Amino acid sequence: MSTTDAVILTETADGCTTITLNRPQARNALSPDLLTALQEALDDAAADPDTRVVVITGAGEKAFCAGGDLGGGGKMPSPYERYELSRRFLNVVRTLNHYEKPTVARINGYCLAGGFGLALSCDFLVAHDQVKFGTPEIDRGLFPMMIMVPLMRSLPRKVVHDLVLLGRKMSANEADDLGLLQALVAPDELDTAVAELTGALASKSPVVMQLGKRAMNAIDGMTADQALEYLNTMLFVNQQTEDAIEGIMAFFQKREPQWKGR
Repeated sequence: MSTTDAVILTETADGCTTITLNRPQARNALSPDLLTALQEALDDAAADPDTRVVVITGAGEKAFCAGGDLGGGGKMPSPYERYELSRRFLNVVRTLNHYEKPTVARINGYCLAGGFGLALSCDFLVAHDQVKFGTPEIDRGLFPMMIMVPLMRSLPRKVVHDLVLLGRKMSANEADDLGLLQALVAPDELDTAVAELTGALASKSPVVMQLGKRAMNAIDGMTADQALEYLNTMLFVNQQTEDAIEGIMAFFQKREPQWKGR
């Protein structure tokens, strides 16, 4: 794990790399330095053969992430600083949109604005039942431009209108009812729920997981005919992997497969 004074902490164990936003005093707000470190941590985990799944969470108990850092001590960020913040956030969301390893948002507190967009950009969300979600930017004279893509892809349009035009906060139970959450648990059960999910994900063939996520990312925006042609090719590639052959043999031999990752 990195030093405790870093804006990002990372730890890898049992095939899972956990990336922790480490600004609890600022509710883990997204500063330019934090976003740069988060990008580097995601890139490192993507390249690490020992990492099969990535978890993003926030330090402390109050917040997963309260969104973009609006500046401390009453100091307004300069136009350049605001541009850098949005540019680095864009890069992180783009990275998650094309990530070839499964990602999990461990939501341990307030999940607002850019923090909500960050969570929605992950494959799975696991939250406890005291969490609040929302996009309060409208009450600060801003609009959540940079998280519109994950919002519109994850929620019904009328729900998005309610959140972004009114700035209303949404309960964890409502988020669960809308299908956003993989698991909704009591606060003291959060780590267990995340460990169960990451363990299940890490137990799958890493090469098949990579091919599958690559295919899902690629067909977004394709026509149905284009997607079918592409997926037919990807199925052929999948079938040539050693893990596909091992999986079929294990099925017939009534045993657990032993993945080789190739």
